[in-house]
Amino acid sequence: VQLVESGGGLVQAGGSLTLSCATSGFTFRTHGMSWYRQTPANEREWVASIDSVDGRTTYSDSVRGRFTISRDNAKSTVYLQMKNLKVHDTAMYFCKAWFNVAQYWGQGTQVFVSS
Repeated sequence: VQLVESGGGLVQAGGSLTLSCATSGFTFRTHGMSWYRQTPANEREWVASIDSVDGRTTYSDSVRGRFTISRDNAKSTVYLQMKNLKVHDTAMYFCKAWFNVAQYWGQGTQVFVSS
């Protein structure tokens, strides 16, 4: 099983980034997918999820209206489009695949938002 995040980088506040998480080694279409983020000072924080059945999406209050999660089952990839980025969005972003009690995590991609 592999989950490989990409697309992170340095962006100014108010800017945009799109993260990707390319996966392999499991049946992507049957797994829910989520994005989390973590700073050195904080615990890992849930950001957004998209389920495997009807593509229903949910978001944390801190990103709702600015971030959009989507998935491409043909490419086994999940995306996180981030707009109007704020300094406090700076974090390592991780994707997670889940099905029942099984969970798989990627290694993360760093996002840094400057003021």
